[in-house]
Amino acid sequence: MLFPTVDFAIFFVVVFTGNWLLRPFPKWWRLFILAASLIFYGWFRWYYVFLLLGSIGVNWFFGRQIYASLGPEGQRTTTSTRLVRLAVLINLGALGFFKYAEFVLSTGSSWLNRLGFDLDPPLLGIVLPVGISFFTFQAISYVVDIGRGEWRKPMPLLDFAVYLSFFAHLVAGPIVRASEFAWQLDTRPDPRAVESSEAFMLIFRGLFKKVVISSYMATIADPVFQFPQGHSSLEVLFGIYAYAIQIYADFSGYTDIAIGVALLLGIRFPQNFDAPYRSRSVQEFWRRWHMTLSRWLRDYLYIPLGGNRSSRLVAMFDPARGNQPRRWFVYLNLMLTMLLGGLWHGANWTFVIWGAIHGGVLIGERVVKARWAEREPLGVPPRVVAVLQWLLTFHVVALAWVFFRATSLDGALAVLGQLVPVTGGASTLVTPLLAATIVAMLASQFVPPSIPEQVQRGFGRLAPALQIGLVAAALVGINALGPEGIAPFIYFQF
Repeated sequence: MLFPTVDFAIFFVVVFTGNWLLRPFPKWWRLFILAASLIFYGWFRWYYVFLLLGSIGVNWFFGRQIYASLGPEGQRTTTSTRLVRLAVLINLGALGFFKYAEFVLSTGSSWLNRLGFDLDPPLLGIVLPVGISFFTFQAISYVVDIGRGEWRKPMPLLDFAVYLSFFAHLVAGPIVRASEFAWQLDTRPDPRAVESSEAFMLIFRGLFKKVVISSYMATIADPVFQFPQGHSSLEVLFGIYAYAIQIYADFSGYTDIAIGVALLLGIRFPQNFDAPYRSRSVQEFWRRWHMTLSRWLRDYLYIPLGGNRSSRLVAMFDPARGNQPRRWFVYLNLMLTMLLGGLWHGANWTFVIWGAIHGGVLIGERVVKARWAEREPLGVPPRVVAVLQWLLTFHVVALAWVFFRATSLDGALAVLGQLVPVTGGASTLVTPLLAATIVAMLASQFVPPSIPEQVQRGFGRLAPALQIGLVAAALVGINALGPEGIAPFIYFQF
C-alpha cells in the first residue's frame, strides 16, 4: 500500500477515525493500531506478516530475558552479554537470509568456478520482504539498549508489537528507537492540540516531492542509467544530477509523509532529513541525510567497533595495540562502518563501492582537517572556501550515487565512462525546465527554517474552511502535475 494512493487514503481515514475514538481506551487502541499496521504490511505480501510477528515475538522474549539477567544496578553480566549477542545474531541471520542468500551463492559459485569447480547453484527465488531492514534495525536497537542498561523495563508484548509494526515507519523508516516511541503510547493527546498545520505541510511537501519532483527526475535519470551509450556526456551529467535529486525527493518525501501521518495520530517521529545537499563535507552530509540511520550506525556499529578511541577488531588479534587510540584505528572503524552501511542497502558490489567512496572521503576529510589545522590560512576568502567545499561535497555525493543507482559495476562504469570524452549536440533530455528544477531543488536546501515555519503558522491561523480549500487545491495540483500511476518508493527495496 503506497502513501500517494486512493487505497491508502481510505485506509488512513478509517485509522484516523478509529485512533481518536479509541485513544481513551488504551488496550483497545493498541489492538486497533496493531491490526491496522498488520493490514498495511500484509497489503504487499500477506504471508510476510508472519515474519513480522515472528520478529516481534523473538525480540520481545529476548528483551525480557536480557533484562532479567542484568546485575542489581542494571549493569551488564556475562549472561546478558551472551543473550544480546544471540539476539543480534538471530536478527542478522533472518535479514541475511532474505537479503543476501542469493548474493552469497552467486558470488561464491563464481569464485569457485574460477578455481576450476563447475558449480551452477539453483536460484532460490527469495522475494525480499518490504521494510525488513528497518524493523530489524529497530529490534536490534531495542535488545542492545536493554543489554546496555540504557532502557527501562522491557515493554509489554502489546506495546512492543505496536512499536515494531507501526505502519507509518514500518517499510522505509525513519528508524525510531523505543525510547523515542514507547512513552507516547502512555499519553492521551488532546485531538484539538494536534499540530495539524505542521502535519499537513509535511504531507503535502512529501507528496509534491514524490509525485512531482521525483517522478520528473526519473524520466531523465532512468534512460541515462539504462542505456548510457546512447546519450551524450552532457545528458549523462544531467542524468547523474537528476538521480541525486530524485533519490532525495523520493526518500525525504516518504519521510515527510510518514512524520505527518504519525503526527495526525498524535505520534511524533524524529527528524530524518535536514537539507543534506547544503553540506560542505561528507561528514556533515551524514549528519543531515537519513539521520536516524546515521545515528544507528554510529551507536550500534561505529562505537562498538571502537569509535574514535581504538579498534576492537585489532584488539581481537593484538590486545596491546587494539587498546591504543591510534589514528589509523579510527580510519579502519570508519571504513568498516561505511562498507557495512553500504552492504545494508543491498546485496550488490555497487553498494559496497558506494560505501567505500563515502568511507574513503570521510577518512580523507579527517586527514586534511588534521593537517590543515597545523598550517597558516592561505588568505582565500571564507565565502569562496565555503562555495568550493559545497561544490566538491555535492559532486562526491553525486558520484557515489552512480554506483548506488546502477544495477551492476559494469553499468556504473559505463555511465562514468560516457562522461569523457565530452560530447554534445542537440538533446531532448536536457531542457531549461530540467535545469531550473535541479537548481531550484538545490537552492531550496539553503532556505532558512524560519520561512517554512512562518508559512506553517500562517496556514494554522486560517479559517477551517479556507484550510480545507487550500488542501483540496494542493491535492488537485499535485495530481495534475504528477504522472499516471505511482512508482514504489526507492527505499522500499531496502
